[in-house]
Amino acid sequence: MSSLIAVDTQSVRLSVLLYPLGLWIVMAIVAILNGGFREIVLIPRFGDYSGHVLSTGLLVTAILTLSFAYFNWTPVEYTLLELLVVGILWTLLTVGFEFLVGYVEGTPVSVTLGQYNLLAGQVWIAVPLTLLLSPLLFGWYLST
Repeated sequence: MSSLIAVDTQSVRLSVLLYPLGLWIVMAIVAILNGGFREIVLIPRFGDYSGHVLSTGLLVTAILTLSFAYFNWTPVEYTLLELLVVGILWTLLTVGFEFLVGYVEGTPVSVTLGQYNLLAGQVWIAVPLTLLLSPLLFGWYLST
């Protein structure tokens, strides 16, 4: 089986997606720990809304830090298309995981979707956007 998937004139090397997939697992663990910290420390101390905003900021910072560290450390030279695929993969895995956990907990889809409503003051959208863009930002920036 070929390790390349042709996309227009560029190719995505499947082998270079394994390390970012491993990093996503680390980020998922960090996100779960962040959620526990939010529920145990931030919300009781600062209230529900402020606790969620602070927690989202902490998670975005952690994602940026881990992404920077990985792309600074890795010897792999990613193409722009591969960096985009990594960002899309991280985002889809995260949103999928969130909806799966919501389903298992019995949370209505409307509640999970409501977390993305900027007009209602929700800031969670910053997390998937960070996951989508950080590989492009750091992968491209650190390779130049």
